[in-house]
Amino acid sequence: MVRGPKKHLKRLNAPRHWNMAKMAGVWAPKPSAGPHKQRECLPVAIILRERLKYALTGKECQQICMERCVKIDGKVRTDFNYPAGFMDTVELEKSGDRFRLLYDTKGRFVLHRIDKAEVQYKLCRIQKVYVTAKKVPVAVTHDGRTLRYPDPDVKVNDTVKVDIATGKMSDIFKFEMGAMVMVTKGHNAGRVGQLVHLEKHDGSFSIVTVKDRKGNSFATRQSNVFIIGSGDHPQVTLPKGRGIKKTIIQERTEAEARGEL
Repeated sequence: MVRGPKKHLKRLNAPRHWNMAKMAGVWAPKPSAGPHKQRECLPVAIILRERLKYALTGKECQQICMERCVKIDGKVRTDFNYPAGFMDTVELEKSGDRFRLLYDTKGRFVLHRIDKAEVQYKLCRIQKVYVTAKKVPVAVTHDGRTLRYPDPDVKVNDTVKVDIATGKMSDIFKFEMGAMVMVTKGHNAGRVGQLVHLEKHDGSFSIVTVKDRKGNSFATRQSNVFIIGSGDHPQVTLPKGRGIKKTIIQERTEAEARGEL
């Protein structure tokens, strides 16, 4: 008789974008229940062990967390399987490291180094807006936050800037043509561009067309895009490459120029 959800995760079933070596063991860290989905997060253990190389084993990750060294979105997290996700800030005060989790153009999480001012806020996508049973208007964000009494202009698909210390929203970035977006899911995950067109399909998925700075256009579902600014001004600093996807031929010529081939 099976009781409840699985407690373990094997490496072969772990998400591909974690980039864990297939033969380096049997198990992978199973993300705890938290603000991001299991397949769309990066557990703290992988950040410490696989990415930053601050730990060699899972036990060392646990010790680092239990010493209260790791802050995610300004809160100390002692669970080494805590799921950090898109737009979260990771802070390690002892080593002076501050990162924001973003995607590279291949859809993999990248720990993008940021400064002290940028750790203070994050962008949150509005997933739903409703009124509670006690008549309190509420907006729910992509990372599970509940913003009570939001600005009445806030609609689903918009992005709000949230102050991490207070949890209050400040600026609103509307979902409108010309807005700067990052794609967070699908084949084009990690690409950045401007919204140029929206095709509404009632009862099905609305499709948006995005154009990047090099003039390449691509289409994806409306639910896959995350507004990160207006015009050509992102509200968060972008990782290397600024979300412009290169063709395999461009990648090859650049590798040749660097002398890697």
